[in-house]
Amino acid sequence: MSRPQCPRCQRPLSHCLCLLIPSLASRTQVLILQHPSETGHALNTARLAALGLTNAELRVGESFEDLPVDDGTDSFLLFPGVDAVPLEQLAKRVEPLRLIVPDGTWRKARKLLHLNPSLAALPRVALPAGLVSRYRLRKAPMSGALSTLEAIVTALNTLEGAGRFDPLLRPFEALIEAQIDAMGAEIYQRHHGNRQQS
Repeated sequence: MSRPQCPRCQRPLSHCLCLLIPSLASRTQVLILQHPSETGHALNTARLAALGLTNAELRVGESFEDLPVDDGTDSFLLFPGVDAVPLEQLAKRVEPLRLIVPDGTWRKARKLLHLNPSLAALPRVALPAGLVSRYRLRKAPMSGALSTLEAIVTALNTLEGAGRFDPLLRPFEALIEAQIDAMGAEIYQRHHGNRQQS
């Protein structure tokens, strides 16, 4: 039998995160394209980002026919690539922009780009190198890999002012702590503790 869930954050009512989720305004529009396999994940950080930003939208699917790429707002794909420019280069822009952020495993995110040529054709921007994830429950597939929420916070802080969007990390940290508590300290140390030293 499933536990009652909060209809907003979709966490069990006993672990509802809504009181920790801020309501932050940004000049930058954020459009998160979530692969369907991520929607039921216990650590759905894209949903937290969408709930905490007043200028964000979360869409779920694999094919997106109606992406707003020709509406007068410059859109950039937040995704690494050989042609990706450092996000810092956009920080001095006067005009607002839109960040489009694929959400899923690296393989699923690449699939989203493959299935949506208009998405793959967008100019790409990349986060600074050498970032370290706070996501202590997943092994990063590569150096500098962040959760979707962390990537969005880093991007918005880069574009609009350091630290402005850090409150989005509060529900994220609480989510991780609840997962660690649920698995128990001994199991966490056995499976994840050595990552803290590496």
